[in-house]
Amino acid sequence: MSAHEQATAGETGRLAITLWDFSWYTQAGPGEPFADLDRAFAEAVDRGFNTVRICAMPFLLFSGLVPDPGSLRVRGPGERFGQRTRWYNVSGGYALDGRRRLVELFEAAARHNCRVIVSSWEYQQSPCFADTDVWHRALAAVPAPERAEVMAEALGGLLDFLTERGLAERVAYAEVHNEVDNCSLVPNDDGTHYSRLRGPLGRAVDLLREHHPGIPVTYSLGEPWPLELDDLPEQGQVAHFHFYVYGVLGALYQAVGLGHGTEQAPRTATWPTPELARMLRPDAPAFADYHPDEPWRLAATGIPRELFYAHDWADPDRWDLWLYENYLPHREAMRQTLALWVDSVAAFARRRGIPAVLGEGVVGYTPLLTRFEEDAVGKDIAEFVVDRCLTAGFQGVVLTSNAAPHHPMWNTDRNWMRRINARVTTG
Repeated sequence: MSAHEQATAGETGRLAITLWDFSWYTQAGPGEPFADLDRAFAEAVDRGFNTVRICAMPFLLFSGLVPDPGSLRVRGPGERFGQRTRWYNVSGGYALDGRRRLVELFEAAARHNCRVIVSSWEYQQSPCFADTDVWHRALAAVPAPERAEVMAEALGGLLDFLTERGLAERVAYAEVHNEVDNCSLVPNDDGTHYSRLRGPLGRAVDLLREHHPGIPVTYSLGEPWPLELDDLPEQGQVAHFHFYVYGVLGALYQAVGLGHGTEQAPRTATWPTPELARMLRPDAPAFADYHPDEPWRLAATGIPRELFYAHDWADPDRWDLWLYENYLPHREAMRQTLALWVDSVAAFARRRGIPAVLGEGVVGYTPLLTRFEEDAVGKDIAEFVVDRCLTAGFQGVVLTSNAAPHHPMWNTDRNWMRRINARVTTG
């Protein structure tokens, strides 16, 4: 890092990350969390953050493969679909000028002395928030073996665009894509979790590094497999991982008939399962009557209808109560798993001679209005991970994926964010 970059990142030179994902453009309508980007950045700095991580829409804006990308409008999955599911509680109803929005974000980042991790969620979620399936169909039309390089080319165009406007110095680093092991960017050729990534991602990172040698380039991983880390492509310049431990949350998912990550949903005799049925709000519709406004939106996000149903219609207090009542037998195993992941990634980063970053975490995917991850137990887990990462030498840390303007804890836990971020940025 240069002296300027270290000053931007704080006294320690570390990145205190808040995850803005695609929400910085899907929740930007009047009165929404990102309607005023200057306010969002000011609030982030006030809470101790110095870095935001985003889907920068590179394929939409710079691949040349989406017809008339400036004509899209933001739209949620449905009036009664996804509205209590994190990241999907989108109202929309406004036009999206993506290039203008990108410039506005980077100019605001400069005004508030923040940096931006540039990524893409386009082969996971982003296109499901458009008013038509044009973006989704354009992504699907790219042959799977070519997708990583096409995305890298688009990112190169995006970085050119920022460079021309004097904004590229705000880029902390660029990811070819979010969670390359958990999306359709790279074909699944039956290799190990990581070895199948080597060819496509190695070529993509090489392409982008050649195009923009002054900006670090990498890819992010959704699930750590410590024994396979050395199978990863060698070209990445940042060891960027996500730690979602699940543990007791995974046990709840199993009980209500859901899968997560590489864990498949269990076979159930009925849906909803009896465990989930006992958690449902009294106004929950029958599952058979619960659908997004258009079927293509499920294909564009990859999240099953069952998960949306559980997150939308489970009573938050009953959900959290189950987790608290069942947490104790999982506590030590969750900590051991997280410690193993932190230490393994730190050792991997040292072997490669690159910085390590925790980009998302740490418990797992919970309904929007639940509080398990935000309250005492979740904060205890988050602090354990932050401290372990800092001791291990990580260059960047997210407190929790939910510490962002579009999640409730942004407005309820400001002082906690300040306190823990101070450990990151001031030692």
